[in-house]
Amino acid sequence: MCQLLGMNCNTPTDICFSFAGFQARGGLTDIHRDGWGIAFFEGAGCRLFLDPKASVDSPVAELVRNYPIRSLNVIAHIRKATQGQLALENTHPFQRELWGRYWIFAHNGNLSDFRPTLDGTYLPVGNTDSELAFCHILQSLRRRFRSGQPEPDVLDRELQRLAIEIGSHGSFNFLLSNGACLYANCSTRLAYIVREAPFSVAHLADQDVTVDFSKVTTPNDRVAVVVTTPLTDNEAWQPIAPGTLLRFSDGKPAGSFVTRASPNLASDCAETSTMTEIRNNG
Repeated sequence: MCQLLGMNCNTPTDICFSFAGFQARGGLTDIHRDGWGIAFFEGAGCRLFLDPKASVDSPVAELVRNYPIRSLNVIAHIRKATQGQLALENTHPFQRELWGRYWIFAHNGNLSDFRPTLDGTYLPVGNTDSELAFCHILQSLRRRFRSGQPEPDVLDRELQRLAIEIGSHGSFNFLLSNGACLYANCSTRLAYIVREAPFSVAHLADQDVTVDFSKVTTPNDRVAVVVTTPLTDNEAWQPIAPGTLLRFSDGKPAGSFVTRASPNLASDCAETSTMTEIRNNG
């Protein structure tokens, strides 16, 4: 299973602590040695670092770990290849433009018999099911909303529909962001935590590293971290129920949508046609 890591904040924040534990899963504490990548949004721009080497052996990963890039939205991925050879073009996250913004996507899972018809607007460079799914998502959004990006609740429902459609072909855990918010779809396994005042001490599960967040934050900071499996061993992580799409905004969950596969996609979408506000558990 690939490893996903996402961060959404209400103020630009670095991901050095979480990435230290995440990096170790690329060949040190886990078997994922098929490449890694990370994307940081900065205003309208996006920094993207990719390496087909294992993250534990990657000089680029060491650069990222020690370079406190501050961002509102971050997506990272450690690959365990299921489709596509080991190559830079098959390394997540993937980046494309839609409606004048960069979009970033990373996937954990395996899609079978997934062969959408692409019109040439977006085409995969590599040969993974993940990049194909991303191209299909963006093509569908561009076709559906020809006049530009819709209101958030309308976009939510369309992404819900696409997650159900694509998820019917297999496991489809993914992270998606356009720099304004972070979407996290749980097909089999994802968890998140919201860190906010009063901040406490956190200890990584994969490295003997501890940080006292009360010393490196302000009382107004709020950070949501989404990951395949919890990064720390002394914090209360919230599992995301399989078949759930969450939208994170300003460092907390802002909407929840059912994405379990069903013979009747319309009824699944109608079940949560109005965004459900979520209160985090502190």
